[in-house]
Amino acid sequence: MEQYKKNSLTLTGAVAMGTGVMIGAGIFALTGQVAELTGELFPLAFVAAAAVTAFSAYTYIKVSRAHPSAGGIAMYLEKAYGKGVTTAFCALLMYFSMVINESLVARTFGSYTLQLFDIDQSSWLVPLLGVGLLVFAFAVNISGNRLIGTFSLWMAVIKIGGIAVFALVGLWLADFSFTTTPPVGIKEASAGGFLAAVALAILAYKGFTTITNSGSELVEPQRNVGRAIIISIVLCTVLYLIVALAVNANLSLAEIIRAKDFSLAQAARPAFGQSGLWFTVLLAIVATVSGIIASVFAVSRMLAMLTEMKLVPHRHLGMPGTIQRHTLVYTIVLAMALTIFFDLSRIASLGAIFYIVMDIAVHWGVLRHLRRELDANGLILVTAIVLDVIVLGAFVMVKASSDPWLLLFALAAMLLILAGTWFYLRNGVPEGEGHEHG
Repeated sequence: MEQYKKNSLTLTGAVAMGTGVMIGAGIFALTGQVAELTGELFPLAFVAAAAVTAFSAYTYIKVSRAHPSAGGIAMYLEKAYGKGVTTAFCALLMYFSMVINESLVARTFGSYTLQLFDIDQSSWLVPLLGVGLLVFAFAVNISGNRLIGTFSLWMAVIKIGGIAVFALVGLWLADFSFTTTPPVGIKEASAGGFLAAVALAILAYKGFTTITNSGSELVEPQRNVGRAIIISIVLCTVLYLIVALAVNANLSLAEIIRAKDFSLAQAARPAFGQSGLWFTVLLAIVATVSGIIASVFAVSRMLAMLTEMKLVPHRHLGMPGTIQRHTLVYTIVLAMALTIFFDLSRIASLGAIFYIVMDIAVHWGVLRHLRRELDANGLILVTAIVLDVIVLGAFVMVKASSDPWLLLFALAAMLLILAGTWFYLRNGVPEGEGHEHG
């Protein structure tokens, strides 16, 4: 893996990377879970999530134009809050949310692959296949940026084209309509449930942040980071909407929820038959493989930047090579552990909480410390914060009644990260090396 090689990623490659992470963790992994929260109108939850993401993207684009960096969000936080506990804590929330995302994609890969062999989703093969995918992603990432860019580009073309075909043909073959009455045995979704679903659906878009980690490699980063983010979000919004409509047209809500870990594969059965099932599963494999590769690339870079900024400790543990190689190993091992021990629903929920908390911190930091420097619109920044708070609050309320242990785990994990960063920066950083804005 090369050391921030300038101009090693093109605009097209950056878009491929962004959509690779977004689609891998998006429509394949989250459709059923979003439908479970919001009911028959779940396609609209993806549209609403795109709107929330658009407000968030404004902040990242404004900062990226002024400060393109391989550290991406870590560098943005440092510009806003200084080199202190707040920056380290929020950057690590982002890091862990992306590692959680990788385990989500890895388990999705296992769930869809097993559909080809009619094996139960509780099988130990699901995490085993996920771990195997992570090993493959490690091998590709140590091969260098250009291989990653080329691989991601071709995978993006295949999956976007294939998923669009699945959605459009599925809509054409099905008797498409929205039902206004929930099926028997399915509770009608509330406004809170819809907002909670939006919070979860945001995970399908947050992959755009991986593009910010490529500022040192991207051609003309001041212009192309923002362009790549906008193109990726627009492409995924259109794709998610037509796929969600196709799933809604071919399956009842109860069927979608029962098959929530592999809902697209289930939707392919009535629309396309057995050949359609194979086609959809192969698309899921392409999407998850490319998503993992792109995510590991960006996230290991981010952790390397945090190490270079002396915001997190680093140990070689006897490994040869650069810091980037070491952070790649740490990222893969952590993703493997999550893949083995957590199910898809809890992985997604944990990732949503971590990401939205970090996102709020980024917007607040820019609003309070960088707004004038970046000539950013204060109303847009405030709106982004308010939208994040609303959907996160709704999500926490829903989980408080359905899975309170998850919230306790998330809170404990965040407190542990906070305590760890405080202890390290207090005892591990030479005096004068860190500072924090008041």
